[in-house]
Amino acid sequence: MKKLDKLILRAFIGPFLLTFAVVEFVFLTQTMMKYLDDLVGKDLGTGVILQLLMYFSVLIVPISLPLAVLLSSLMTYGNLGEHHELTAIKTSGVSLVRILRPVMLFSALLAGFAFWFNNTIVPKANLKAYSLLWDVRQQKLALDIREGVFYSGIPGFTIKVNRKGGENGEKLYGVMIYDHSGNTGNVAMMLADSGRMATRYNGQYLGLELFHGRKYVEQPTARDRTGAGFVQQRFDRTDIIFSLASFSLDRTKEDLFKENKIMLTIPQLQGFVDSLHRQLHRERKQVAGQVNPYFLYERFDTTGQALDKRLKKLQLPTKPLPALTAHMVQNAANRARNTRSFVGSYAERLGSTAREAANYRIEVFRKYTQSVAILVMFLIGAPLGAIIKKGGLGVPVLVSILFFIVFYVVSIIGEKYGRESVMPVGLGMWMANCVLLPAGLFFLYQARRDSSLFEVDFWYRLSRRLPRWFGKRTEPVAG
Repeated sequence: MKKLDKLILRAFIGPFLLTFAVVEFVFLTQTMMKYLDDLVGKDLGTGVILQLLMYFSVLIVPISLPLAVLLSSLMTYGNLGEHHELTAIKTSGVSLVRILRPVMLFSALLAGFAFWFNNTIVPKANLKAYSLLWDVRQQKLALDIREGVFYSGIPGFTIKVNRKGGENGEKLYGVMIYDHSGNTGNVAMMLADSGRMATRYNGQYLGLELFHGRKYVEQPTARDRTGAGFVQQRFDRTDIIFSLASFSLDRTKEDLFKENKIMLTIPQLQGFVDSLHRQLHRERKQVAGQVNPYFLYERFDTTGQALDKRLKKLQLPTKPLPALTAHMVQNAANRARNTRSFVGSYAERLGSTAREAANYRIEVFRKYTQSVAILVMFLIGAPLGAIIKKGGLGVPVLVSILFFIVFYVVSIIGEKYGRESVMPVGLGMWMANCVLLPAGLFFLYQARRDSSLFEVDFWYRLSRRLPRWFGKRTEPVAG
């Protein structure tokens, strides 16, 4: 490797690692904020939170890489231009394409790695992340007994505390406990002047130590409950143990989630696509056979005794043609309504199958488009940096955000159009790269010509040339 390549790569690697870390942090924060309501107040523990952070940080790598390459390449060549190193290299006879080559090769290797990562690692991380997130969503909120509020989070019991004290709220005053664990209603109630609350056995049980209270137990008669009475028991001190098993995080088998489209590799996705296309083709061929029973073709003899027999069979008044015509019209209308209802439901089912196949194809194309986006972003960032000649985090950040927003919006539009069959799925998924690629080629062309694209003089000279250029185009041809 030549010294020039080493110089440029060293200038690129530092900003790339920095911008990748920043982009990962921003996207990870955005992702975790989306699920914040599912995480707060459940006492999940540091281990579960770290697992979610790790899994989701893996998932956003394919999204972070294109933006990191765009921003770092813009910063790298902007710094070289700002310190006149780019000019010095060009003066020595090295072309711009040669200067861009080291980072371009690095970006190509990075695109290949991103494709492998997206097809191999991301599906496994999706499986781990969303199965864990499902279990977190199913878990109850952590034990939270508040003052003056009936708390029913512990199965079979309802607890009310008038006042709490102590450093951690472990002292209770005015305790009321309803016991309905036997599924027979509130047949037992306990009142206590004060108490103390603490978890036991590594948080698996909640212990209540109650002082100076009474316990009331309903005692129904043998005949019915109309003559039921209460048994009263006094106590100076008693202990109650509640199981907190319902608050623990139970893990669901990951096999229940593994057929989701975001958890599959390209061969697996393609297998589902082929299966859905075969099903769609088979159901479309069966439409005619399914609709035929809703049609009825009859030929009536409307003369003589045949008409009278037909009317009697249909239990219609013996007024020949008008009654039979009305019956036929009513029968046809009923069959038409049935046919419309059947065709509507059948078309909806076919549309649902087509959308599902499109969703699987979208995931296939996404693995390719996100990888190619790295090269497209390099093709935009590197020439722009050479043109702008500004390093740091000011102008590069603004330009990068602008192009990434365009890329993101066009990607969403293309994905939606592909899913709804407005355009082919492949065209919709490649649309963002196809839109930005001409911009990258244009910037590369301007950078090779040392164009001052972002200076006022460039646009002033262009405005002076346009009238003359159009004037030459519109000159009449001599006869």
